[in-house]
Order: sequence, then C-alpha cells, then structure tokens
Amino acid sequence: MAAKTKYIFVTGGVTSSLGKGIIAASLAKLLQAQGYRATIQKLDPYINVDPGTLNPYEHGECYVTDDGAETDLDLGHYERFLDTPTSQSNNVTTGRIYQSVINRERRGEFLGKTVQVIPHITDEIKRRIQILGQSGEYDVVITEIGGTVGDIESLPYIEAVRQLKWDLGENNALVIHLTLIPFLSAAAELKTKPTQHSVKTLMESGVQADILVCRTEHELPEDLRRKLALFCNVREEAVIQAIDASTIYDVPNLMLEQGLDTVVLKRLKLKSSTPDLTQWNAFLDRHKNPKSEVNIGLIGKYVELQDSYKSIIESFIHAGAANEVRVNIESIHSEHINPREVASRLSHLDGVLVAPGFGERGIEGKIEAVKYVREHNIPFLGICLGMQMAVIEFGRNVLGLQNANSTEMDENTPHPVIDLMESQKNLTDKGGTMRLGSWSCDLQPGSKIAQVYATNHINERHRHRFEFNNAYKENFESSGLKATGINAETGLVEVVELPEHPFFIGVQYHPEYKSTVASPHPLFVEFVKSAHHYSKISNNASLSYQK
Repeated sequence: MAAKTKYIFVTGGVTSSLGKGIIAASLAKLLQAQGYRATIQKLDPYINVDPGTLNPYEHGECYVTDDGAETDLDLGHYERFLDTPTSQSNNVTTGRIYQSVINRERRGEFLGKTVQVIPHITDEIKRRIQILGQSGEYDVVITEIGGTVGDIESLPYIEAVRQLKWDLGENNALVIHLTLIPFLSAAAELKTKPTQHSVKTLMESGVQADILVCRTEHELPEDLRRKLALFCNVREEAVIQAIDASTIYDVPNLMLEQGLDTVVLKRLKLKSSTPDLTQWNAFLDRHKNPKSEVNIGLIGKYVELQDSYKSIIESFIHAGAANEVRVNIESIHSEHINPREVASRLSHLDGVLVAPGFGERGIEGKIEAVKYVREHNIPFLGICLGMQMAVIEFGRNVLGLQNANSTEMDENTPHPVIDLMESQKNLTDKGGTMRLGSWSCDLQPGSKIAQVYATNHINERHRHRFEFNNAYKENFESSGLKATGINAETGLVEVVELPEHPFFIGVQYHPEYKSTVASPHPLFVEFVKSAHHYSKISNNASLSYQK
C-alpha cells in the first residue's frame, strides 16, 4: 500500500455533463478492486452553500450523507460504485469556501491582511481537498472539479490544482481531463479540435493534463490518438477512449479495457494488479440478462428530469438485478392524476412508488394514486412525502377525517395528520435546517418491515421537516394502518404499513440513499419481489379470463 496519499484531479472541458462523476467512480472502483483505499470528492463551483435549497430541476436530486450533509448527486454514484459512505468532506461548494474564509476574516484570523482569492481562497480549497487524504483512511483521493475549464467560476479551483501539483511533488498527483470528441455526421469523421482547445485553455491556467479521457460515440482510431497525444502533450497510452455505454455500470470494465487504472498507477508509482471485479460482473450479468420483468410507476412532480430521482432509479436497477428481473419504470407526473383517469394510468402497473418532494403542487394526484393502489392491492412504497400522502389518504378515506392534510400544504387543516416538527417551528433559515442524516429506528417485531430488514433495529438517512402527528396514532392503528417503525429518541413515526395488504409500506426516511451495487437496499429488493409476484398473479388471472 502507499505510504503517502496520492491525489487525482478530474477536470472537464468543452461542455458539462460529460460524465466526470462516472469516470471518477469507475476509476476508484478499479483501484479499490486492486486493494487500494480510494475515495472521491466533488468540488462544485456554484455559490450556494450546498444544493439543499436548489430546485431538483436546477441540479437534480440532493443526495444526503450519514452525517447529514446535503450534497451533489455525484456522491450517490461514488457510494453506489464503492459501497463506502461519503461525508460532508466529500462535497465542497464555492459558497462554503467563501463562507469559511469570510467567517475567519470576521474573527480576525488574518491579522489585518487583505483577504484575496490568491492565496486565501485557494488555500482554503487546498485545505478542503487534503482533509480526506490527511485522515489516514485513504491511499488515493480522487477530486472531481465541477463545471468546465475556462468558466470564471472554476478558475480558483484550477489554480488550487496548479499549486497542489507543485506542493505535492512528482508522482503524488495527476490531472485527468475529460473532454468530448464530437462526430460530424456530414463529414463522417471525429473532430479533435475541441479537445485541443480545451487542453490549451487548461494549460493557460498553468495545468498540464496527464491523461485525456475522450467521450465519443465511435471508436478512436490509432492515428487520431497519436494526433491527440502530439498536440496535447500526453503520452499515447494516456489517451483513453470513453465510448458511450448502455449502462453506467459498464464503465469500470470499459476503463479497464482501455488501461486507465494501469496508466494512473504507473504515473503515481503504485503497484498495478488485476482488479477483482467478480461481484461487480455478477451484478452486471444479472442486470443484463433478466428472467422476467415488472412495470413500476414512479409518481412524482419532477419527473421531466430523471436526475431528480436518480437514487431511486438506481435502487430499482440494484433490486431488479437481485431479483433477476428488469424493472421498467414508468414516470407519472402527479399533477396528471385525477379520479377519472387514475385507473387508466395505474391499473396496468405491478407496483407504485410515490416519490419524495416538497410543496403542495401535485399533492392531490399522489393521494389519489395511493387510494387506488390501496384499494386494488397493488404493491406500494411511499418515501418521505410519499409516506405522508399515504397517511393523509388513509385519514380521509378510511378514518373519515374530512380535509385531513399536512400543515405544509394547508396550515388551517382541521386534521393535521402530518405536522411540522416542534424543533422546526421557530426556524427561519431554510438551508441545512431540516432533520438530516442518519437516524435510528426500532422496528416492531413480526411486522412486514422487520421481515424485510431481517432485524428490529435500523439506521436510515432523513431529509424532511414534517412528521406523522402522534396525536392521531391510536386512531390510525385501531383502523389498520400500523406504525411499525419508531425513533426511540424522539418517539416519531418512521414507518407505516397495512398488514393485510400484499405490500403497503410508507417510510419517512430515504432508503434509496443507501442502495449500492454490492448491497441492494432490502426495502427495494422486497418491493420489486412483491411487484414480480403481483405481476405473475395478474398475468395468470388475465390468461384465465381470456380462456
């Protein structure tokens, strides 16, 4: 193992959304599979302190870590690939960098010096980059720098990388530059000029790329690789092809074929061996060769952007592979569900997940969907707001609590079955003030949820302000909706379920954040299993009817 932590910086050029996070996660997976302790962090150039206050349409989902950090969705990729938890230190934004420096200035820590981007902001960036490396827990730290080289917002980060490469010394740090090789269909050829300009822009900031990873739709011919190596000052072996893949989980193998891990380890003077991807490839085999399929409705209000529910979608991939079924996800906008059309939208599904979210838009559609699946015994999973919608629906339609609601949606509801937590009532700031991070939960022995987890005590991640109102708990339970998961510290309800229903579970926490390739989340695994069972029953009933 390495005696000194090595650093890898991943930058991007030409355009954003090239897949730096997937490349970083794939490289880390290859290093991990050779015995190295690897972690990844994301530096985001926007001025928000964290993505917690961003609309999902702006930045995709907000991913939450065990320690309660609201972070970029790329951290979800890191955890899903490596099966190791991330933390606050794995995601840093420009807002947090400046906030830290300004707070220090206000405390007088700079002794009257003029506070400037260089050295004070860049020093803080360098400090944040090295926190993980200095912990002694990792051999390699991979730092993904968000945005595109040449952006004004990214300049302090690129300057910090330039300084760090010098500070750390030869063979202790390298830069991977991810860029695009576009294919012009009219000319029927791949063009290298955008990559050349991107590398030139990086060099103008004093940073020489050590490795080029080239996103492409077509194979890169050898003469094009030689051309890129010559014009971009990299070795030919360090020009890595990243061709479009059918699934992100193919990328580690594609990078292995291209020798990315070998080039990296050689540059860092680390021993290279054959990665052990046995478990990874077994997952891939099950994922690509399902024995059957199920259709599951994902009901939310941000469905136009799939990244809004990225962790949920990936969790279904993991659970599908575990059950050897293909999960076909049908995204349904909750605003488009009403009593007249709910049957046509949901009757053909084998399961329904009502997704998390905030605000009143689309709420009645979610409630209508819950009512339909409850009455028709279709497997149901409600997450966070989805669980709250299940409570409201049951309150209205089973307990007869007219206009039951959450005070998030209706402050004057006569039956606030979902209400604001006491600890939240006097808060005025929005950012970082929700119930966040990992909380424990005691599961009722013998309950469906306890059977799913095969234990009576769990820890799951949270992100919410509103809770089940315990004033109504006895009424709900006597009518059949059981509270089978409780946080012992607060007495708050974490899980509700209908024992008489084939699968009807709502959870206040976010199980999707903890599902990985190596450890599919048991709640998703069991939900998909139940949907598959329902599918077989439905198909048999349909065949019998046709006969």
